[in-house]
Amino acid sequence: MKKLFLALLTGISLSATAQIRLPQPSPAASVSQVVGTTDISVKYSRPLLRGRDVFGGVVAYDKVWRTGANGTNQITFSNDVMIAGQKLAAGTYGIFSIPTAGDWTLIFNKDITAQEQNYSQEKDALRVTIKPVTVAKTEAFTIDFSGLSDSTADMNITWSDKKIVAPITIETTKMVDAAITKASNDNAGMMRNAADYLLGKGKLDQALKLVNTSLAGAETFRNVWSKAQILSKLGNFAEALPLAQKALSLGGSDPGFAGMKSAVEKGIADYTAKLPVAMPSNPLKKKK
Repeated sequence: MKKLFLALLTGISLSATAQIRLPQPSPAASVSQVVGTTDISVKYSRPLLRGRDVFGGVVAYDKVWRTGANGTNQITFSNDVMIAGQKLAAGTYGIFSIPTAGDWTLIFNKDITAQEQNYSQEKDALRVTIKPVTVAKTEAFTIDFSGLSDSTADMNITWSDKKIVAPITIETTKMVDAAITKASNDNAGMMRNAADYLLGKGKLDQALKLVNTSLAGAETFRNVWSKAQILSKLGNFAEALPLAQKALSLGGSDPGFAGMKSAVEKGIADYTAKLPVAMPSNPLKKKK
């Protein structure tokens, strides 16, 4: 019985030891960013300075660096992108770089398990040259994103007193246009949303075609108002006005109209003001 108790105690002790989690010198991290309709995600490790001289010291100049610590940092793009003006296909890549005393080479490599020792340039998907900038010292190696729009972002890689900024450009409008083309014409709501998107981009003729498709499927205050706005942008206030008035009437009993009512009423006033005033008939002119 005593031996059994000691065996159980030893097993519990070993189990508890196995579950101890210790802090890592270069802790794991991740960052993700949506740019328009494209998902970008990064998995990486964050080495710390700890008073060391990094570039030209811990990280040698003019040699391939896995740009972080532990395993190779990985970046995933859900759609094709452009990095510093050069095309990179959708996919997952290992992030490498070649730091120098001048410009850096930023590398996206197809081998996501490679290290400096087995890195192969033949597996590079893209190399771009980026000039680093000097910044206040950053203790932890960091990758983040800034300069966001629906088609652009900057990927920032910062450590010690250096930062490189990789500009990312995505053909979001082109991809959305392609998705709209494939969308079902029977879906009035989708067509109206697509028309509103194109209206915002100033593609009025395309927007008008889509909103007409939406109206053919089902007439609502939303797509009637969308068409009124498109026509007003085209300068056709004579047709925009009755549509705006109809949208106001259709929305009267809809709880979802409350947030749009003031915009529709303002539209009615604006369109009315831009219509030509009818000239009164000349009372001096003799009738034949």
